[in-house]
Amino acid sequence: MRPDTPAENVDHNAEAARLERTAGLYPQDAEHLLLQAAAHRELAGDRPGATALYDRLLSSSDPLENPHLVRALKASNLWEYDHEAEARAIIDGVRASAPRHPAPWLIVAESLESHDELEAAEATFTEGLRLLVGETAEPPQSTHPLLYGRHRVRRMLGAAHDQWDTLADTLHSSSVSLDELHDPKRIWSLGSDNPAELQAEIGRLRAELGAYREALSRPFPVAILHWPAPELHELVSAYPSLATEYSSHEEHLSTIEASLRELAASGTPNLGIVTGTVPSYEAFAASEGTHPEDTSLLPQYATTLAARGRAVAWPPEQGRVCWCGSERVYDGCHGVGV
Repeated sequence: MRPDTPAENVDHNAEAARLERTAGLYPQDAEHLLLQAAAHRELAGDRPGATALYDRLLSSSDPLENPHLVRALKASNLWEYDHEAEARAIIDGVRASAPRHPAPWLIVAESLESHDELEAAEATFTEGLRLLVGETAEPPQSTHPLLYGRHRVRRMLGAAHDQWDTLADTLHSSSVSLDELHDPKRIWSLGSDNPAELQAEIGRLRAELGAYREALSRPFPVAILHWPAPELHELVSAYPSLATEYSSHEEHLSTIEASLRELAASGTPNLGIVTGTVPSYEAFAASEGTHPEDTSLLPQYATTLAARGRAVAWPPEQGRVCWCGSERVYDGCHGVGV
């Protein structure tokens, strides 16, 4: 959830203010936008300002999509500016609530880890994995950071590998193994006078940072716009010139899948799909001071939806339904042949 853009390239306070204004324009997306704003406040060093945004979300009369994540982020932020007792109380509450999403588990475990609470961090990673993964041989992609984090903490504790550590090793795709990345002795190599040792450590750090940035990158670099059949029919009926872009719904769906496969083959990471609606598109056109029949507006609309947290990852994980809305499993629908 946290932006990782270097501070020298971004005015984090200005970006936070922009996101807060956008949340006012799109209250239905306020949770995602204000979490991003809070992250920028943290990066700017305004930790009380970040806490105020977390409290704003938690006190909202509108139900939150992931309240446990908001609490976990608040706790992590509080601990960073000497509110340890309150942070610990929130962390205990998050763990006791047993959230069914990996992000809160990851945030609180890494917060404990960063403050040298290694045993508590390992226990938190383990609790989350027992709840979310259990005996699953192929855990969801979203739980992989929990496996990697647990592996890292257990390595620092000197614990022997177990079944989940082995699974983490198997899932890890970097050229640098997890055992090497998580070697507690690595810190000593940073003080070495040997150029070869330092160069090797730089390579390991780059591999680790690359994986971390890929996991955290938001929004999706490329999000393809998808119109459900009723919405596409309404769109083309209201704005006939757009029929040149969408000759039929079946072709529209095929074009989306083909485009995403082509992007994936070229190495583009973190692909996503956003679903449009005619009222939302018309409102976006009005906000941009242009007409909905302006075809250059379509990719801008997709990008804006992605920035508001509306993108879903492509391709769907194994066994999940297809993105097209058919309710069929992706592998038996648009994923045939993948």
